[in-house]
Amino acid sequence: MKLAYWMYAGPAHIGTLRVASSFKNVHAIMHAPLGDDYFNVMRSMLERERDFTPVTTSIVDRHVLARGSQEKVVENITRKDKEERPDLILLTPTCTSSILQEDLQNFVNRASNESVCDVILADVNHYRVNELQAADRTLEQIVRFYIEKEKKNSDKEGKNFSGICPKTEKPSANILGIFTLGFHNQHDCKELKKLLKDLDIEINEVLPEGGDVNSLKNLPKAWFNIVPYREVGLMTAIYLEKEFEMPYTSITPMGLVDTAAFIREIASICKKIGDTESSTTCLSGGKQSVSDNGELSGKGIDSIPKILDKNQYENYIDKQTHFVSQAAWFSRSIDCQNLTGKKTVVFGDATHAASMTKILVREMGIHVVCAGTYCKHDADWFREQVSGYCDQVLITDDHSQIGEIIAKLEPAAIFGTQMERHVGKRLDIPCGVISAPVHIQNFPLGFRPFLGYEGTNQISDLVYNSFSLGMEDHLLEIFNGHDNKEVVTRSYSSENDSQNEYEWTKEALTELSKVPGFVRSKVKRNTEKYAQSIKTRQITVEIMYAAKEAVQV
Repeated sequence: MKLAYWMYAGPAHIGTLRVASSFKNVHAIMHAPLGDDYFNVMRSMLERERDFTPVTTSIVDRHVLARGSQEKVVENITRKDKEERPDLILLTPTCTSSILQEDLQNFVNRASNESVCDVILADVNHYRVNELQAADRTLEQIVRFYIEKEKKNSDKEGKNFSGICPKTEKPSANILGIFTLGFHNQHDCKELKKLLKDLDIEINEVLPEGGDVNSLKNLPKAWFNIVPYREVGLMTAIYLEKEFEMPYTSITPMGLVDTAAFIREIASICKKIGDTESSTTCLSGGKQSVSDNGELSGKGIDSIPKILDKNQYENYIDKQTHFVSQAAWFSRSIDCQNLTGKKTVVFGDATHAASMTKILVREMGIHVVCAGTYCKHDADWFREQVSGYCDQVLITDDHSQIGEIIAKLEPAAIFGTQMERHVGKRLDIPCGVISAPVHIQNFPLGFRPFLGYEGTNQISDLVYNSFSLGMEDHLLEIFNGHDNKEVVTRSYSSENDSQNEYEWTKEALTELSKVPGFVRSKVKRNTEKYAQSIKTRQITVEIMYAAKEAVQV
């Protein structure tokens, strides 16, 4: 647990509530004081949904603090069971109520005996994990609970659970980790479904968003699992792999290169599963043989799923890359080439920050001077992913630290969270938002995926529109636009601002105003750096020209 006035990832109970609220007919009860009950307002405001299951708060008031909860929690659970008739009630404390150290598991056990629905206690250490870690753990806990429940029922009936849960005839996948309040999660899910449909892959289950806990027993029927975001869903995929030997892919199909890698990996997975004679027979209605290079021969080839035929899925990748997605064409255009070598800073959750760093460097030729994430628990993976793509790696959940780095490096653009957008506004550096946490404007009503081939178009637009275009600023200046010819350069912290103040003479300011707007900030910074090197606080026209000569040398 960390006490701060602003955090990148919220407290653990928010992650638990996000997962519970994403499922259909799952009711969450939060054992907490009134100050912690803002989840319903946050979700209804940001997701703009007309219908969702609200969270109930079992209030920790002065009476509870004095005598303990006693029957209050049990009564709230049984009351909601009768009123809402949910399939599952999930009880979660918060950091505040955890201080009481009450035996909530005992309350859950007692309530289970009096309730029709299932009741479980969120198995999360609220002092040690953040919102994303808690969400990942809660999803895995719910899946495990219902898988184990189905196993027990099968054992009572003398059946083998694995035997009554065969694989689907055609290639199919579970999508794990799509949930409420996620960054463009709903849009990404639609794009993923479209991509899988194009490859003749059926969707078995999507969790937890819109999922039904009674259908969790069907998860093993899928050929493989997809984890689009490492932050949520990875623990569930690992559990299913250990329990049922279900393969999974955690490649995020973001950008042209990784989307192609994603398709090729699931093709490899499907080939291994569908490589037996029985599989190929039921898939096509005839017998085929699959060669080592993935090509098919034999009767019924026309009806074979596209993902099992290397020629078909490679043609699909080629068509999508060159004709459907505009990103490859844009990267060769003069507009994108004008961005080549420009400095950027990337910061966000591990998934989006790593993917964005690779897209900027290898697909657009943009220079990433610093890539960072606030997911400290996934630091090793992040470093491995961005190695060779950036000058510096930053792992921190301190927003002031990333702010100071941005002020020091002076990038042409930032790609980060809402906090980096605030930093950019203060330092007059444009910022494109690529990761949660975000404001309401990053929950768009229109279709704005970041994954798949349509996602590549959205990312290209975001990148191009995030940079300040020099000619645009210059024309606005000529026609008396917004540019007031005043440039303010400062560090992120106010303490450094007072230490770096320079006195510009009237003549020097007049000379500076003649410099085109799109390079004026750079000229001012270089001049002030030169003034600092010669230990003077007053900047004259002569010092400006001396600074120019020093830069040229």
